[in-house]
Amino acid sequence: MKIIRTTQSRISEVDFANLEFGTGLSDHTFLSEYSNGNWDEGRVEPYGPLKQGLALHALHYGQAVFEGQKAYRQVDGGIAVFRPRDNAKRLNRSGARMMIPELPEELFMNGLDALIAVDQNWVPYGDNQSLYLRPFLFGSSEFITARPSEDYTFGIVTSPSGELYTKPVRVKVERQFTRATEGGVGFAKAAGNYGGAFLATREAVQQGYQQVLWTDHHNHEYFEEAGTMNVAFVVRGTLVTPALSDRILAGITRDSILTLCKDWGIPVEERPITVTEIIDASLSGELQEAFGMGTAAVVSPIEAFGMDDKLYSVPVPEDGIAARMRAALSDIRYGRLEDSHGWMHRVALR
Repeated sequence: MKIIRTTQSRISEVDFANLEFGTGLSDHTFLSEYSNGNWDEGRVEPYGPLKQGLALHALHYGQAVFEGQKAYRQVDGGIAVFRPRDNAKRLNRSGARMMIPELPEELFMNGLDALIAVDQNWVPYGDNQSLYLRPFLFGSSEFITARPSEDYTFGIVTSPSGELYTKPVRVKVERQFTRATEGGVGFAKAAGNYGGAFLATREAVQQGYQQVLWTDHHNHEYFEEAGTMNVAFVVRGTLVTPALSDRILAGITRDSILTLCKDWGIPVEERPITVTEIIDASLSGELQEAFGMGTAAVVSPIEAFGMDDKLYSVPVPEDGIAARMRAALSDIRYGRLEDSHGWMHRVALR
């Protein structure tokens, strides 16, 4: 693999004591090109502009998917990535839905390892900090005919990041806009899924919320996701989360939390959850917690949800399931707790 190092690092411009989420990009990127039926071996090079022009296929037809994952500074000074092969598999599932050729898993892993090794100084040491990793695939031909691209690009950019949410959030039950429909691309991390959510999120923020709780496209009766995360409710001691479907992303953080629930003997139900059920549970005091689950926020407690000009409070216990899950995942990811499930991938630092 070819590695071209920058001659002008930007790391001195970063305030590692005050990292926001995803706002500053590291020195290098990994790129691999697909043409004539094959992916090349890829290269690490200084971060910079793309070579394509304004007829770039992905700009016109949205043939683009991505992943989100993190690298963590270990207590011994090393670096490890959380469940990267699961991200590689999900990237290919998303790509298949968007007619993007399969990316070899080893190319994904080798690119990730090489890029992190080159930019290892960008992986922060602070509590609740990480190097956010953004692998992505997009159609990179230049034509404006409405058909799949012929050429594709796989890239990875990284960003030293702090927490996305630093305190519990208020969310709006969204019943006007729809995130995903049956037979669509809701299960995929397609770029357009997120761009299409911006308007609903902005309106929620203008109304005093931080995010939205998405509901189903039929009659807006069932909860599906929380903003860009999966969602869970704790009702009478049972963790209840929407069952996966072609409208819901199969979250890696979600899967990890359900695995820990099994380890700890916490009852879990994966099933349809009606808005009415959760409102009733809130009013009766049976709703004990609610939280989002995702790569960016890890576990984001919900302190209230609003609908029809009414606000329903949700407890945020300091020793609740959300807090326990957040602490356990943090300890595993930073190497403070035994990784009994083999989730952490250690990066060989050159």
